Amino acid sequence: MIIKTLSTFRNYIMEFDIGKEFEEDLSGVDDRKCMTTVSWDGDKLLCVQNGEKEGRGWTQWIEGDKMHLEIRACGVMCKQVFKKVQ
Repeated sequence: MIIKTLSTFRNYIMEFDIGKEFEEDLSGVDDRKCMTTVSWDGDKLLCVQNGEKEGRGWTQWIEGDKMHLEIRACGVMCKQVFKKVQ
């Protein structure tokens, strides 16, 4: 699977196999490396990142015309909702 994050600040492309742990190089994002596993939890894409901070990862899913993203680290969660442009 490939996930592309494109913005005016920086671009990041994440390529992985579902359910297989891999070394994720985030040097272009926040200058860290971690061991990452991405899997399906029902209709949600669940990412677990093992590295310098406990409980780090994210969950992403589509609901109607919205994409939901929950980012976790050290017991804190950030929730973002993106609306599809018509």
